[in-house]
Amino acid sequence: MKPNFKPILILAAFLLPLALIIAAVPSDSIRPYKLTAAQMVQLVNQKEHFYSADQVASMLVAKDPSLQLIDVRSPDEFEKFSLPGAINIPLADLLNDQYTDLLNQDIKANVFYSNGTLQANEAWMITRQLGYLNNFVLEGGLNYWFETILNPQAPKTTSPDEEFARYNFRMGAAQALGGGGGLSTESTAKPMTPPAAKTSITPKKKKASGGC
Repeated sequence: MKPNFKPILILAAFLLPLALIIAAVPSDSIRPYKLTAAQMVQLVNQKEHFYSADQVASMLVAKDPSLQLIDVRSPDEFEKFSLPGAINIPLADLLNDQYTDLLNQDIKANVFYSNGTLQANEAWMITRQLGYLNNFVLEGGLNYWFETILNPQAPKTTSPDEEFARYNFRMGAAQALGGGGGLSTESTAKPMTPPAAKTSITPKKKKASGGC
């Protein structure tokens, strides 16, 4: 029987960038890990840290206050396009002390996103290793968001009713969230209103110590 190297490869794909990020931050920002490699493999394989594009779209349309989207891309990428209501915390800045209260809390579900899922998964792994529990990842990232939410494809005429219901919801969500879709006359989605505009997070300034 051949050994199964897939979980090891999955973990390695996360841990290598993780090690590079941690090595690049100041030593006084590094905190002890809470999980072993085996525990991380188990969590990654369970995939319970993902929020689907439909889940996020539904929460945005409903203006669900329990959702906080966190864009971990660069500020330039964030300025060009971001999801409604998202704040920008570049991945390289994730361990800065000014973000601790935001990332380590139990009031809102933080959903990290990037163009794909690599950077967002790295952000989740870092915060999860630090013991922060209320952080998640947008499954598929912005690439999948554009494909499914902002530009949904019509199902085949022979598709089951669930596919048409999902398509109608995505068409309505696309209209509400700035995509190309329009509401279908057969839409089963609830009425939608535009979400709040995006905001940028301003890091808290540390108090000065010593003299001039």
